[in-house]
Amino acid sequence: MARRYVVRYGTLRTVAEFATRGAGDRNYTEEEYRRGDQVIIRSPRGIEWGEVLCEATDRTKAYLGGKEVVGKIQRLASPEDDKLRETNWQLEQDAFLQARRLVAEHNLAMQLIDVEQLLGGERITFYYTSEARIDFRELVKSMAQFFKIRIEMRQVGIRDEAKLLADYGDCGKPVCCNTHLTEMPPVSMKMAKLQKASLDPNKLSGRCGRLKCCLRYEYDTYEEYRQELPGVGKFVVTKEGKGKVLAQEILAKKVLVSYEDNRRVLVDAQEILTVVSAPGHPPKSRESERDRPEPRENPPE
Repeated sequence: MARRYVVRYGTLRTVAEFATRGAGDRNYTEEEYRRGDQVIIRSPRGIEWGEVLCEATDRTKAYLGGKEVVGKIQRLASPEDDKLRETNWQLEQDAFLQARRLVAEHNLAMQLIDVEQLLGGERITFYYTSEARIDFRELVKSMAQFFKIRIEMRQVGIRDEAKLLADYGDCGKPVCCNTHLTEMPPVSMKMAKLQKASLDPNKLSGRCGRLKCCLRYEYDTYEEYRQELPGVGKFVVTKEGKGKVLAQEILAKKVLVSYEDNRRVLVDAQEILTVVSAPGHPPKSRESERDRPEPRENPPE
């Protein structure tokens, strides 16, 4: 019976499920793959190089959006495959220069970003960016005549450009879009403000120039903890008396309270007895405060 594995492949580092060849295959041999194994796969595009990430499970399938198996793992990569991959890399460098020359000859307002030739030689894909819709039919004809291979032109956005070209982020690790992310999460300035991150655009922007994807990772936890705390401006009652909330320390689950005698004390959420909107208003229970719906999140940047 065929086994299923999660494999990362292609220049865009696509992650998908692949199956081993089943017992019905005349070249079938029972083989188990491990994380990090370099393998030769057959994807919908053709023969490609891939890297095994893990064995597929129901959990990985849910993470990948419930997508079905997209291809088959042919075998482990051999030294000959490695040499062919190196040869293809050299061909890609030459193809990129020639393609850029052809783009200039056709006077097209597009910028080539990267090039990818499949290991099996079925096609060569050129990735480009453009601010307008491009009619590149004549360009493709010229490329096909020059390269003698099937040509595919693929337009990418600014975030995909970073995914293709970026290496390391400000954290010193490889950029997330080029490692584990299967889709670009929506990110807003509200997330940065809630986490009290610097609002300097230079510090909040990733290699793509947009808000960093990592601002999304801890947002749900911050939002959950924030809802357990009385909001800034609320009046609270503790054993020390009544005071006004000046600030929240979300991860510590504490609030800074200014009491009527002008003392400012950092108070644990568990020490708050009741919450009132303003002096003289009836107190609200902590449960009703948490259950009140929050305003909707700003649209993604």
